[in-house]
Amino acid sequence: MVKRLIEFITANWPLVIVITIVTVIGIIGALLLRARVIEARRQEWLRDNARLEKADRMTGSQFEALIEALLQRDGFHKVHRIGGSGDGGVDIVAVASTGERFVVQCKRWAKSVGSPEIRNLLGALHAYPGHRGVLVTTADFTGPARQSAASTELILINRVQLAAWLAGSSVLALPSRARHGYRSSHRPGGTAIPE
Repeated sequence: MVKRLIEFITANWPLVIVITIVTVIGIIGALLLRARVIEARRQEWLRDNARLEKADRMTGSQFEALIEALLQRDGFHKVHRIGGSGDGGVDIVAVASTGERFVVQCKRWAKSVGSPEIRNLLGALHAYPGHRGVLVTTADFTGPARQSAASTELILINRVQLAAWLAGSSVLALPSRARHGYRSSHRPGGTAIPE
């Protein structure tokens, strides 16, 4: 059988080359089409869900998917959702176009996020050396939570900032503080203040 196949290929090598090229082009085309369809569906889902009132009705997992889609929209790559029970306090890991690495904790809550959640995220960061922590919520942060985060590199995204992010602002498109002279103090909501 193998001998006959070799004889066929030898006798018909131009045809075999054409069939191989057509097959490879077809596979590449199908993969590109599939990627475009997946991206179009993701964009449509993001358009349909990029409103606070929708986020308020989402499950925790759906909210994580929304934040994942926002990161991808903003050009982050290597975006991986971890989430779920046993996530170690990290829902999403992502890398910005600058190369800066982030871990994101998502809180789809109606009540304000307190300082225990800040401490939990700071603890989770130990498992992700070189990453910057982000805590995003559909609510707000308590005063003690803001104080806990003030002397850290954490970025806090509250309901108002989330609304801006959903509307198209890139709330995480901040240059690295270490490279661009950002001091560690924060405005309310956790946005870095350039010097």
